[in-house]
Amino acid sequence: MEPGGSEDNLKSRLTRGVRAGSGKRCASYLPPEQERSQGCSQPACYNFRSLVSREFCLIELAPSILSADFARLADEVTLAVEGGATLLHVDVMDGHFVPNITIGPPVVASLRKATELPLDVHLMIEDPDQYIPAFADAGADWISVHQEATRHLNRSLNLVREHGCKTGVVINPATPVQMLGEVLDMVDYVLVMSVNPGFGGQKFIPNSLEKIRKLVTMRNAKGANFRIEVDGGVALDTVGEVVRAGAEILVAGNAVFGRGNPKENAEKLLKAAHEATLQRV
Repeated sequence: MEPGGSEDNLKSRLTRGVRAGSGKRCASYLPPEQERSQGCSQPACYNFRSLVSREFCLIELAPSILSADFARLADEVTLAVEGGATLLHVDVMDGHFVPNITIGPPVVASLRKATELPLDVHLMIEDPDQYIPAFADAGADWISVHQEATRHLNRSLNLVREHGCKTGVVINPATPVQMLGEVLDMVDYVLVMSVNPGFGGQKFIPNSLEKIRKLVTMRNAKGANFRIEVDGGVALDTVGEVVRAGAEILVAGNAVFGRGNPKENAEKLLKAAHEATLQRV
C-alpha cells in the first residue's frame, strides 16, 4: 500500500492502468466482487489470477514506440494500453553506439504528458552518464544502460538509482551473461537484446533463449530479485519460447504497432504469452 493511499484508491488506479511506479503491479486488477460479476476478462491477466498474487503480474508487455506512428503516437499508445500494455518502452539511439538516431528527452517529456504508464527508457548511447539526469527529469521511470557502453557500469547504475528510477542493465547478443555477475544484486531488471540493436523489425536470435535461461539460474543462485526483459523479434511465433525460457517483460514493436490494430495485437501477444506460462517445466 502506498503511503497516504486508501485500498479503494489503489485498486481504482490499477484498474485504470495508470502509472504505478514499479511497473510490477498488475494494471488489470479488479476487486473480487467485480471479478465474480464480470469474470476475469481483463486482457493483461487472462484468468491467471489463480497463479500469481494480485499485486504482481506474471508477464508484462512493453510496446516499443520505435515502431509506432509518431504522427498518432498518443492514440497508438492508448490503444496498446487498452490491449493490456503495462509499460512503454522508449528506445534512445545516438548514431554512435548503434547505427541509428531516434529521440531525446523532449520526446520523453511529451510522452509523459500523454500517459501515466511507467516509461521504460532504453539508452543505446555512448556516455550514458551524461544523459541519465535529463531523461529522469523528462519523466523516465525505468532507465537501462548497456554493459558495453560504459567503462564504469557500477557508477552508471548507481546514477540511475540516485535519480529515482528503476535500474536496468542491457546486454547485446554477443555479450555473455557472465559479464553481469557483479551487478545483478543492484539492478531491478536485466534486458536481453535478442537482436542487434539499432533497428526494429529484425528476426529473433535463437541463442537468446539460452541467455535467458542462464539468467534465471544466476538469479536463483544469488537469491536476487531482478526481472528479465527481452527486446527484439518478440512476436506471435517467438513469444512462447521466450516466456518458457523465463522472460517476464516483453518488449514488442512491430508485433504491436507494425500493422493492424495495436489493441488487438497487444491482446493476442499477451494471450499467447500467458498460455505459454502453463507449458513451463
